[in-house]
Amino acid sequence: MSDPDASSSDHLGRPAGRPSGAGEAGGAGEAGGAGQDGAAGAAGASAWVDASSGASGDMLLGALLGAGVPLAVLQAAVDAVSPEPVRLEVERVRRGGFAAVRCHVVVADSTTHRTWRDVRALLGAADLAPAVRDLALAVFARLAAAEGAVHGHPADEVHFHEVGALDAIADVVGVCAGVVHLGLHPGAHPGGLTVSPVAVGSGTVRSAHGVLPVPPPAVVELLRGAPSYAGPAGAPAQELCTPTGAALLTTLAAGWGPQPPLRVSAVGVGAGGRDPAGHANVLRLLLGDAVDVDARAGGPGGAPGAGDTTTEVVLETNVDDLDPRVWPGVLDALLAAGAADAWLTPVLMKKGRPAHTLSVLVVPARVAAVRDVVLRETSAIGLREHPVTKHALPRTLAGVDLDGHRVAVKLSTLDGRVVTAQPEWDDVARAATALGLPARTVLARAAALARDLLD
Repeated sequence: MSDPDASSSDHLGRPAGRPSGAGEAGGAGEAGGAGQDGAAGAAGASAWVDASSGASGDMLLGALLGAGVPLAVLQAAVDAVSPEPVRLEVERVRRGGFAAVRCHVVVADSTTHRTWRDVRALLGAADLAPAVRDLALAVFARLAAAEGAVHGHPADEVHFHEVGALDAIADVVGVCAGVVHLGLHPGAHPGGLTVSPVAVGSGTVRSAHGVLPVPPPAVVELLRGAPSYAGPAGAPAQELCTPTGAALLTTLAAGWGPQPPLRVSAVGVGAGGRDPAGHANVLRLLLGDAVDVDARAGGPGGAPGAGDTTTEVVLETNVDDLDPRVWPGVLDALLAAGAADAWLTPVLMKKGRPAHTLSVLVVPARVAAVRDVVLRETSAIGLREHPVTKHALPRTLAGVDLDGHRVAVKLSTLDGRVVTAQPEWDDVARAATALGLPARTVLARAAALARDLLD
């Protein structure tokens, strides 16, 4: 939800009452749709989130706006979901020497308590792009599971005293729309979002459940398996990461750690509410294109090397009683939850029953979220998990031009030579629609141009 360091904060850090001193809406960009599917996302966009000073929904909104997402894109998505008027307002501020963007979520006072079931219904009925809806559902599902785990209730019965409030819905839906607009949502591109270790703070915080230690139980549950720490030297003794911020980061993250090799093209700095002495209360978003760095040469792109070797996890289950029309939605939900890949294999089970083996490849930090999707969205009553060693060739993204339409091309290198050049299908499909040509024709033209990129 909102900035965790405001006074009189609730569990998710939303200060009581309405914000003041906000700027005019519309100052951060031109109109867009209700979270269009990566309409303006750079082909192969990658990004790094610096959460070393904490994270909250409105800090992420500010960072997205600062990185170039139009305010209208976020507002349209919020308007599509919220049952009552909610307005996003932008203010330019300074935090610890940083010029930053403060995004205020302006709502009327409301005492409505919503359950996860209620929020799910709002999102299901909203006129949102499918990728935005799926991502927002995944975030709220994580919140519901965490709140249920720490308070001992089934997720569907959790009453979101704060999470179900209009400002939290705006935070989650707005951030999801911004991430999809940039093409950074899970499964969109190989790079995606990498997130630094998350500063969670220290001390205590007042919530609807009374005074809680920092980090609050829901934040601890949400960050299970992700790197976190109290915060940098000199950080104030207060809540630095809200449950909404933690749910967003753990849903969006494709990986964790320091900044990956990037050719940075935009930087967004989102501000928290306070400006404590000696502490820059900001969250930074660095947006750009992924580049390869050879471990031996230390240089970007085109260097020798056979790629990365990582340990990931494969989850599998055999399913023989699920309506096949459900499977495409299951695969989409798995990718939205952070799976690196998901696929189906036809099999013949005992007694001659036809079935499918569902296989999911996922990094260890996302196993729990992906497991939940499998058990919730399919009829499986169990699954198998085993670690695998993954070898991936270094890859970069180039592009070719088809009658004014850019088609991204994924390049893979082996020992410094480009050995594959594959056009990205989503770009091919968009170009085919815009040009009024069969997709196979556009694909053949893009593949012919891409061959010129081979060594």
